[in-house]
Amino acid sequence: MGVYSEPGRGYKYDFVLKKQRHTSRYFKTKTEAKRAEAARREELNRPVQKLGETQTDMAFLDLVNYKLDNVKAYNSKSHYEEFVYAARRWHALWGKLSCGEITQRIIEKFVLERSEVSPYTANKEIRYLKATFNFGIKKGMITTNPVMGIDMMPEDKKRKHIPSFQDIAKVIAEANQDTRDYLWTIRDTMGRVSEINALKWEDVDLRQKTVTLYTRKKRGGHRTPRVIPLTDLLVDILSRRSKDPDEKKPWVFWHRYWDRKQKRWIEGPYHNRHKLMRTLCDRAGVAPFGFHALRHAGASLLDQKRIPLGTIQKILGHENRQTTEIYLHSMGDSERAAMAAFERATGGNTMAREAAAREKPHSNSHSERAGSHGLRLVKG
Repeated sequence: MGVYSEPGRGYKYDFVLKKQRHTSRYFKTKTEAKRAEAARREELNRPVQKLGETQTDMAFLDLVNYKLDNVKAYNSKSHYEEFVYAARRWHALWGKLSCGEITQRIIEKFVLERSEVSPYTANKEIRYLKATFNFGIKKGMITTNPVMGIDMMPEDKKRKHIPSFQDIAKVIAEANQDTRDYLWTIRDTMGRVSEINALKWEDVDLRQKTVTLYTRKKRGGHRTPRVIPLTDLLVDILSRRSKDPDEKKPWVFWHRYWDRKQKRWIEGPYHNRHKLMRTLCDRAGVAPFGFHALRHAGASLLDQKRIPLGTIQKILGHENRQTTEIYLHSMGDSERAAMAAFERATGGNTMAREAAAREKPHSNSHSERAGSHGLRLVKG
């Protein structure tokens, strides 16, 4: 035990203290893992707070580590990774401070600097910091949250680009066979990328023509399953891929890649494929879109076909109905009918035609330009 690397997972620390084992993984470097191990040992060796005593302050780095452990245990892997990126920035700025030394003014300055990237980025920092300090208050580690009085930055909400199914087909056609299978599966299940990456053959039922996807979006961090019926296209794709399965590779989609740090080939499920869609969109000559747009496009199509909102919500795996409504970008008949009624009430068409009839055709002749200034030209 100690600090060592795991194939495809980065570095990990593992030690036993007071007959209890403590471990954490997903560190990018060995140095980072050693620092985290030292901080954890220091935390465990700290005198235990007696019952009835009220703790008012603690090291900010300790609070962040506690929160990261909680996020890792109860949230999705992608959410944990986003929190880690944010925590690294905080550590560089406030790693040697106590929670009580981090004031609202310090946070505001940091948020303003992050807003230069984008208001969305700044607001994410506010949400994560607020959650971290609230976690400390809830656990009785600290008593105040310096983020509570900070307002969210104003964001310009823009309608997301949802590609047509023709553009989606063009993009998928530019991919190789394995990637085409991967993208068709995302499109026809409307699953999250993380769900498709984690998809295993034990979750596929070709007899019943269903696939089970798991998400951790619900409160509490539990892996919640939902069953999605397979389209005929996916039945064909998964049937073809299921031939001669390798027991060592339980995933439906996996890849083999060279790990520079470990200097060896590794086989495992996909993790991040951020550059893939932009490359394929460029090749296909269409406006760029990402994996999530496939999910939006499917939801909007179901809405256009008058599928009940509750059914779409189940397919997408949304706990909140309002989240599903955000995905539906199609303009419904109610909006069109409302604008038609508005036009009838205001006489918009009639007024426009009458105004057009009164308007004389424009000309560039000298006589009309002169007449427009009240002058009369008489031929001599």
